[in-house]
Amino acid sequence: MLSAKSLFQEILDNDESFALFCSIAAGGESQGGWENARIAALVPPDQRGLAPKIARHGADEDKHGRIFNALMKKRGVHPVPVPPETDYTMLLERDGIGLAHERLRADRPLTVEDIVTYLAHSRVTEQRASEQMNLLRRYFADHPDIGRAVRMISHDEDNHLAYCHEELLRLAHAGHGRAIQRTLRACALAEIRVHRDVSLAVMAHMGRILGWPKAKSAVLAAGVHGLYAWERFAGWRRMVSLEMPAHRDALGGPATPAPEYA
Repeated sequence: MLSAKSLFQEILDNDESFALFCSIAAGGESQGGWENARIAALVPPDQRGLAPKIARHGADEDKHGRIFNALMKKRGVHPVPVPPETDYTMLLERDGIGLAHERLRADRPLTVEDIVTYLAHSRVTEQRASEQMNLLRRYFADHPDIGRAVRMISHDEDNHLAYCHEELLRLAHAGHGRAIQRTLRACALAEIRVHRDVSLAVMAHMGRILGWPKAKSAVLAAGVHGLYAWERFAGWRRMVSLEMPAHRDALGGPATPAPEYA
């Protein structure tokens, strides 16, 4: 039976596909760590209270990248080059979503509008990350090799999403509501398109590695296109709604350390 659990189990059981999966994940997380660290350093003076939370966000993302690299080391496989068509963060930047790396490399303070752009981008992408990690946690929370990593990363992604909700609501109450909604909608529509393209590319690479028959690849591709159609019609709205999270000040403390792997 073709299911999310059986699909990921197949990827997990093969060294080459596992290395590709972890390399893609590690690259995206490490990139997010760098971006958040630069944003924390450039926060405008009237938003300095955000800087420690943004830095914590970046520290978590960097930690996740180290966790995926540690999982590969424990497995005895090496990181592999990330195919450009599977690079989610790069493709989002190319589509103009979030703050451009050129802007982050400049040593001048960001504006409040830049912070709105950053938080809206994060709210959308953290929705995706939280959902994906919750799926993995549902099936692999007790897995002897990856269970601890899955639980920790899932918990962190839920915290990141809560933080984005809380800070965007704070800025909305300060008069930035229209800009926030406009930016969220643009980010969500771009993200679902990029997610579709990246999912198709990842499935194509996994299919080659695992020797999937054409029929199986076609079914999986149809599923990706079906998800995109639903998200384009209505599903994107879950990425733009804002509500005060039950867990307030989710990034108010220091980052938790990464687990040790033998």
